[in-house]
Amino acid sequence: MKWSRVKTVAFKEVIEIWRDKLYLSMAFMIPTMMMVVLGFGLSMDVEKIPFVVVDYDQSQQSRDYLHRFIDSRYFDYQGQTAHEKEAEPLMIQNKIRFILVIPSGFQRDLLQGQRVKIQPVIDGLFTYQAKVVKGYVSAINANYNQELMTQWLKKKQGMNAHEIAALLEPVRLETRYLYNEKLSSLWSTGSGMIMLVMLMAPAILTALGVVREKESGSIFNIYASTVSRSEFIIGKILPYVLISMFNLLILSWMALVLFGVPFKGDPLLYLTASLFFVSCSTGVGMLVSTLVKTQASAALITMLGTMIPGMMMSGLLMPVNSMEAAARVEAHLLPAMYQLNIVWGSFLKGQGWPELGTNVMVLGGYAVFLWSLSIWRFRKRVTS
Repeated sequence: MKWSRVKTVAFKEVIEIWRDKLYLSMAFMIPTMMMVVLGFGLSMDVEKIPFVVVDYDQSQQSRDYLHRFIDSRYFDYQGQTAHEKEAEPLMIQNKIRFILVIPSGFQRDLLQGQRVKIQPVIDGLFTYQAKVVKGYVSAINANYNQELMTQWLKKKQGMNAHEIAALLEPVRLETRYLYNEKLSSLWSTGSGMIMLVMLMAPAILTALGVVREKESGSIFNIYASTVSRSEFIIGKILPYVLISMFNLLILSWMALVLFGVPFKGDPLLYLTASLFFVSCSTGVGMLVSTLVKTQASAALITMLGTMIPGMMMSGLLMPVNSMEAAARVEAHLLPAMYQLNIVWGSFLKGQGWPELGTNVMVLGGYAVFLWSLSIWRFRKRVTS
């Protein structure tokens, strides 16, 4: 293999990319657009839940209870209705997700020391959101109950705040969150999107870059030349690796600035691993290009072949350890999981070579394997 020929093929590809302004703009705009759309679109934060209230009591006590929800950042108060039947159409139209029903006699029963039943009606269409809403409601209700008991014990028993706290909450949780102290899903998904976008975009660009030569017929110049298969494949891939590394820097900057994700790790490790991962992605695109003859089929196969494993088998949406046994095996056979470990380890955990070195080596092995497979699959002859 002669590197002068590799550089010639690479330079030729750069010129073709530069001349095709639409393709050039796609090479840089698609990753950025995917980062914004998927980063915000996959946010798991459940906040500003629209709800209405049906307050049959209309008392000072019921209004005090209601304001616990209105003042919470997790709920978005949309007003009151006179009856539940008036509120249900709003839920059917997806204008609200939660109805809080306060029964008549709420204040009277509380003052008499009787139990009162509050009915939260939650939209169960989105199961994850419904469970989170139930947790929010339970927490606010528990806090309200504790305040009522505190007031009663101070008034009737003359107990001080310390004694009351020890009585009502003998075991107190002091929860501390590691790596994502704000519990912001944007920190996880925003940084995780770097892995997903860098898996999809380089593969699609590389596949289209080769297949369009098949459609235009310019690939016959390669068939007739003295350029070897390895020289053509490596020269063809290198420009897309450079473009993708530039896009990676942009996406990393977006994660830091747009999503507010901190970077705590080793920049050299992160860039080295990302170079290997981008090489894997471009290798996938090149491999697909050896199997198809049209840009439409190349784009479709590459997108499906990278997006589904990248989202479902990487640990982005569900921890790998929580998957079924077969799914865990599949996850370990794909490079996406290793790159996600590196991205989250670098951004959120502050890990270095001792913790992530194995993942980096695995990605390097995948890159060599995919490039070698692409070279083996490419044939300098017309196939039927």
